Amino acid sequence: MTATPSTRLTVGQVAEDFGVTVRTLHHYDEIGLVRPSGRSPSGYRLYDEHDLTRLRHVVVYRRLGLALGDIARLLDGAPADVADHLRRQRAAVLSRLDELGELVAAIDRALEAEMTGDQLTPEEQRDLFGDAFDEAYAAEAEQRWGNTDEWRESSRRTATYSKADWAQIKAEAEGVNAAFAAAQAEGEPATSEVAMTAAEQHRQHISRRFYNVSYAMHRSLGDLYVADARFTATYEALAPGLAVYVRDAIHANADRHAP
Repeated sequence: MTATPSTRLTVGQVAEDFGVTVRTLHHYDEIGLVRPSGRSPSGYRLYDEHDLTRLRHVVVYRRLGLALGDIARLLDGAPADVADHLRRQRAAVLSRLDELGELVAAIDRALEAEMTGDQLTPEEQRDLFGDAFDEAYAAEAEQRWGNTDEWRESSRRTATYSKADWAQIKAEAEGVNAAFAAAQAEGEPATSEVAMTAAEQHRQHISRRFYNVSYAMHRSLGDLYVADARFTATYEALAPGLAVYVRDAIHANADRHAP
């Protein structure tokens, strides 16, 4: 449904049209990012065409990975018309397409090599994982944990992984991180159901792919993400404050599973 100058849409109609939740729209209203221009006699939020245009910009910028604060500054800063924003968004999408094209090429090479049974080389790991892959990290990890049962279990499992397996593992990890980032962006506290669900998915991902992770061990991993600057930087690159948010969600999830 489209709003006209004489028609205003309810929050439910807007949520359905834009594929967002009512809770998200309420949050945008509370932080002043997208405030509906009117109210019904019963007090329900009503959005006019101007409100929807702003919301369209917000939705596109969120899909491009911008934080809500950055979007607000962009929309409330120097005057820009709709065409200016659309041109900016188009340029950002084209840039993202280039990046995705490179990733697709790397995955294609991995799949092709998998068909021939080749092992994943360090160079190919860098193609898939970018700066997140560093042989020095692996050497340090082996030095610190090489005598543990978890390290031996992880080594046993990963020795059998193909390039296609690693591509899938990377996609799974990115999905979990995206769930954390989305929960934080929506204003969900780290103790919320959605944040704790992401934490449980994180624990199960490691258990399924590398080694069995108890809730006590998961707490320790969460602490490491804040204590080790390299882990922290990885999460902070996704969203400011995300490392602490992930740590707190992991602790909250462990608390709810405590005997």
